[in-house]
Amino acid sequence: MNISISNVANLPSKFGDFKVKAFKEGEKEHLVIYKENLDAVPIVRVHSECLTGDALGSLKCDCGEQLEYALKLAQESNGMVIYLRQEGRNIGLLNKINAYALQDKGANTIEANHQLGFRADERTYEIVTTILHHFNIRSIKLLTNNPAKINSINDVEIVERIPIIIKSNVFNEDYLAIKRDGMGHLL
Repeated sequence: MNISISNVANLPSKFGDFKVKAFKEGEKEHLVIYKENLDAVPIVRVHSECLTGDALGSLKCDCGEQLEYALKLAQESNGMVIYLRQEGRNIGLLNKINAYALQDKGANTIEANHQLGFRADERTYEIVTTILHHFNIRSIKLLTNNPAKINSINDVEIVERIPIIIKSNVFNEDYLAIKRDGMGHLL
């Protein structure tokens, strides 16, 4: 895997003062947001990009709230957020909006992806182990509900899985049920 790595920069934010470093993997540029003095076994959130949830506050998903929760926890616990550029479960923004349109007509998130010719989830997580090794991290507490993330992290011990539970709303209840029942998320 050919990876380019940026310098370290400061990122003062509403969640606290962080360091940031970018990792370029092919055409994808991922961001690592972390506390300078990482905990010996840090809490790590692997978060996939969601423009509509993360930046626009969409109520159709729980992504933006998960990211905010993770950043607050990273600040409090000297942890890390690995922000992967895998928009729309890695189908891209255009296809994600097309999937939204299908969902508006009654398809669930899995059905919409299948109708567009994609698997339910196209994301990959190989870069995560590379990033953790770059920071000399060999053990983590993983902040996730997604078993695919748990199963994809190799050569790094997951000493604890910390659930990330966000209260549902009228717009995302079905989405969360599909994540739980159709994709095996630990909700």
